[in-house]
Amino acid sequence: MKKLFALMMVCSFAVAFVACGGKDKAAEAAKMKEDSTKMADSIAKVQADAAAVVKAKADSVAKADSVANAAKAASTKKK
Repeated sequence: MKKLFALMMVCSFAVAFVACGGKDKAAEAAKMKEDSTKMADSIAKVQADAAAVVKAKADSVAKADSVANAAKAASTKKK
């Protein structure tokens, strides 16, 4: 009887360990893929924003140069 009880206990522990086993691999892989996609989108947005800032700065410098050249031309005309 003791051996039967011990065997039943071992079987119940084995079932408990199997039931509480590892997570679902497919769901974990899907979550990792989604996180990777979000990170890639975020990096692309930051790069696009940085490129827009560089372009805006270049446009601003070009406009300032144009205004300076116009002012210089106007001052040389007056003389």
